[in-house]
Amino acid sequence: MFAVGMLLGFVGAGGSGFILAILTVGFHYPIHAAVGTALAAMAFTSLSGAIGQLRSKNTDVAGGLLVGLTGAAAAYLGSGLSIAISPGAMKWLTGGMLALSSATLWLRLSFGKEGSAAFVSARGFRYYAMAVAVGLITGGLSGTFGIGSTPFIQIGLMFLLGLPMRTAAGTSMLVILPIAAAGAVGYYRAGLLDVPLLLTVLCGTMTGSYIGAKFTKHAPAWLLKTGMIATPVVAALILSFQSNSI
Repeated sequence: MFAVGMLLGFVGAGGSGFILAILTVGFHYPIHAAVGTALAAMAFTSLSGAIGQLRSKNTDVAGGLLVGLTGAAAAYLGSGLSIAISPGAMKWLTGGMLALSSATLWLRLSFGKEGSAAFVSARGFRYYAMAVAVGLITGGLSGTFGIGSTPFIQIGLMFLLGLPMRTAAGTSMLVILPIAAAGAVGYYRAGLLDVPLLLTVLCGTMTGSYIGAKFTKHAPAWLLKTGMIATPVVAALILSFQSNSI
């Protein structure tokens, strides 16, 4: 879990999808319990990573808080919707969303252009409307499917809010924090949060995430892109393996 935390902190990922894939396949936890535990772990991991990113000056605090707090409300509502989804469907839907997020990020990083820095400084009505939209969409996905939606968050930050890629990677940790916390509260109220398991996961991931975040500022752009894209793909493949083995 320490190595997982380092990877997630380095690429600016909360890693809920990656963690829940390991819990369901490697340790055979029910998918909904794994989702609740993974979201809670992601909240703490993101806290550790966000602190590291803030100290490295890789974060747009105002924009991150607006997107994150809006997403928190959507994540809490999404956790209630998730409980109504069957375990089998949940595995396929979560794996599908992880694969889609990776493919979307690859397309945007390969063929798109980053937003304008002038758009960030303007902070007009369009900026705030886009920030709220990014929060609602990514928060809903996180709460419903148990994923951090990091690629969607980073895409929104880069191409709708105009943040540079490195700043988007750092800010995504701040965005994920309230989203994951709100989603975890929803699962906890439904009795789907395994506290002892959560503590075990946190021991490794929080320390690793904090250390990994220190390397983001010094990493070449191609390495960050590769890490962003590969992380959800691996998680999707793990969940697909579990679904096919049932």
